[in-house]
Amino acid sequence: MTMVWCKGMRLRIFEMERWQSTWENRVEYNLSESGVHPLQLVELLDGDVQSLSQFSLGYSQTNGTKELRKTIAANYTGADSENVLVTNGSSEANFVAMWLFLDRGAEIVVLLPNYMQIWGLGKTFQANVKSFRLRERDGEWKPDIQALRKAVSRKTKLIAVCNPNNPTGAIMREDLIDQICEIAGKVGAWILADEVYQGAELNGNMTPTFWGRYKKVIVSNGLSKAYGLPGLRIGWIVTTKELAGKLWSYHDYTTICPTALGDYLATRALQLEMRKKILTRTREILQINLPVIKSWVEAHAEDFSFIPPQAGAIAYIKYNLKINSSHLAERLLKEKSTLIVPGDQFGMDGYMRIGYGAPRGYLVAGLNRIDELVQQIKDRTRQ
Repeated sequence: MTMVWCKGMRLRIFEMERWQSTWENRVEYNLSESGVHPLQLVELLDGDVQSLSQFSLGYSQTNGTKELRKTIAANYTGADSENVLVTNGSSEANFVAMWLFLDRGAEIVVLLPNYMQIWGLGKTFQANVKSFRLRERDGEWKPDIQALRKAVSRKTKLIAVCNPNNPTGAIMREDLIDQICEIAGKVGAWILADEVYQGAELNGNMTPTFWGRYKKVIVSNGLSKAYGLPGLRIGWIVTTKELAGKLWSYHDYTTICPTALGDYLATRALQLEMRKKILTRTREILQINLPVIKSWVEAHAEDFSFIPPQAGAIAYIKYNLKINSSHLAERLLKEKSTLIVPGDQFGMDGYMRIGYGAPRGYLVAGLNRIDELVQQIKDRTRQ
């Protein structure tokens, strides 16, 4: 992991974001994206783009307009607008939550693999970062609950999870969610549950939320993944009213407020009928494209294997090639103008994450580029 020295702290470089941000708009085939192909504005507005012509671009309510917060809260039983803080994407939601809890030496426990933002922030703030892992068992990715029990102590301030999971696309069973809550409750730790892939389930059943299962829960979510609206930069936190108010004061030091236009469009997107329409679109894309990935992996059975994702436009693929995952990704970038996420960036060499939410033809063309490089690697190995 790369470190950058800053006054008072050592910045842990967020490798995956640096990798994607640098190259995603400069390659012919970007298969690093973990969401579905974005919606167009005309789709979100049902063709009524003219309604935006007189929209005032001033400052919005800094914690999100009451209408948006009320609309978000409607998806969380027992919550109201005061339980919600609107942020600029779920990444800011995670950041302000972590900022509240992280002092030098503070103990947190993180489920791995994950997006790695929380892990990197913990290291940057010089916290004591422990982990427990998803394990491949019986054809599923499952959290190692016994490892969590061993990792948690009376000093643990926060347990961070991502469900549905990035990069595996796994969904935790409800009994496992309850066990995590029970473990947190024994030591009084908070749970930060990143649920940004909720709504992108292949089977159409909404992933159960951590909200309402334990009193010390912070849920982060947003419109970037399941909703195909990453450009709106709208995320949110749902937590206790007291903590939501406290986190709002941290938000004052970051982006101050969501954009007025983003807030307005997010309110439109989360209205019941539009929300159903958007999530139906997402699931249709995933159901069309996942068989493409499955067929591709099966056609390369001697080289690739994976546990099919239950949610999200991401396939976490294990490979049997004599090459480091970062080197593989760099060669794909330089030789084939194709971007993937190497397993190294999740702390797991021998894997690669491929996004499959793009239009089908684009996805197939990108996979063909990977085919070309894999064949070249194998041919060279045989020499």
